[in-house]
Amino acid sequence: MKNLKLISNSPIETTKIAQALAKFLNIGDTVVLTGELGAGKTKFTEGFLTYYNLQDEISSPTFTIVNEYKSPLSTIYHFDVYRLADLDEFYAIGGDEYFDKGICLIEWGEQIEDALPLELIKISFEKNSEDDNSRILNFEAIGNKYEKILDSLSFELKN
Repeated sequence: MKNLKLISNSPIETTKIAQALAKFLNIGDTVVLTGELGAGKTKFTEGFLTYYNLQDEISSPTFTIVNEYKSPLSTIYHFDVYRLADLDEFYAIGGDEYFDKGICLIEWGEQIEDALPLELIKISFEKNSEDDNSRILNFEAIGNKYEKILDSLSFELKN
């Protein structure tokens, strides 16, 4: 397991971090986004979609559970599982069947932890109490493939 801590000083920086990560992910990859309301999860997703030129299509999936975005490179599935009653509800909508069909971004993914793939990237978002625009992004790579991706992301952002 590998960790990477990044500081974002603005929503623009958060979107740039997401764009940088997006270039390393492919069909079958899963990213879990955790953090309190307003911590930057949806802004991150917006940045991620910008890499695929889909930034104008984003909408919060809060009431639909999952939104699907298609690009020539990949389909991106953006889940918001906050409102799910339990893990059975995730299985009932066929949520686990999306994992190998595209790239999955899952907000509040800790609520369905037992259904998640064994290997993935978790990103926890924390508000900085000293700066309303600043966020701390803690990346956790679970699996060798994702450890290499975090290494590549770290290198990319430093150069």
